[in-house]
Amino acid sequence: MTRAHSRSIRETWLLLSPWVLTLAIFWAYPLLNAFYLSFTKYYTLTNRTTWIGLGNYQKLWRDPLFWQSLLNTVIFVVGTIPFTMIISLFFAALLVRVERFQHFYRSALFLPSVTSLVVIALIFTNLYTSGGYINTLLKMTGMRAPSRGWLLEPNLALPSIMAMDIWISIGYYAVLFLAAMQNVSKDYYEVAELEGTGKWQQFFTITLPLIKPTLLFALVLNTIKSFQVFTEIYVMTRGGPLGKTSTLVYQVYSNAFESADTMGYACAVAYVLFAIIAVISLAESKILKNA
Repeated sequence: MTRAHSRSIRETWLLLSPWVLTLAIFWAYPLLNAFYLSFTKYYTLTNRTTWIGLGNYQKLWRDPLFWQSLLNTVIFVVGTIPFTMIISLFFAALLVRVERFQHFYRSALFLPSVTSLVVIALIFTNLYTSGGYINTLLKMTGMRAPSRGWLLEPNLALPSIMAMDIWISIGYYAVLFLAAMQNVSKDYYEVAELEGTGKWQQFFTITLPLIKPTLLFALVLNTIKSFQVFTEIYVMTRGGPLGKTSTLVYQVYSNAFESADTMGYACAVAYVLFAIIAVISLAESKILKNA
């Protein structure tokens, strides 16, 4: 190794050191420490740990609230991702054909995605109350409205939050899909039109296959985001009513910061969630790559 090459390596590591140090302190250490704590009973107030091995994971297996939270999280994921992806693709397909005011429509569609989630959650909390605009409109049209409001009904609370999440997310993924569609060469469509291929057939045979990398990225990103849903739950329902909106991340928060001796259990729940997300994300990647 020449002196110049050795110097180049030292300079490279010197330039990378702020990022490496930040990664080690704020990502690697908390990750490893949380893994260690998942095998202990950690007392937050006294900073004392007691090694209990797989005790937290065994408790998790027997905890009905964990299974309820897991079910709620799965329902949220399955109930939001397909609608978000399909509606986003629909709007992207419309926008790619718009020539005038495209920037305005794109900005209007993207606006909910850049607005504070806490602010949106508070607005929708008011909309979902018994005297909110949604119930008022339903009563004006003669339709039945929940007397206690949408978020206080066990069967309606989670779907209400899911509907809000879909509305928020559509713009972000629509802009991603629009950017991918705009990069598809127009030559493909010109040849397809010469062969008499219809617009819908062009979309399924040309557009979708060519934007598959973006679809994969959006699907994995949306999966991770949906499994980590927390802010909406914390602001709007705190896991109620009757635990019908409690999610895994909310359980992590609740056990970590609302009790003095369940931090280790919260870390165990977090690692189970991490494993679930990793497995599903890898499965989605393989399925879409082979499609």
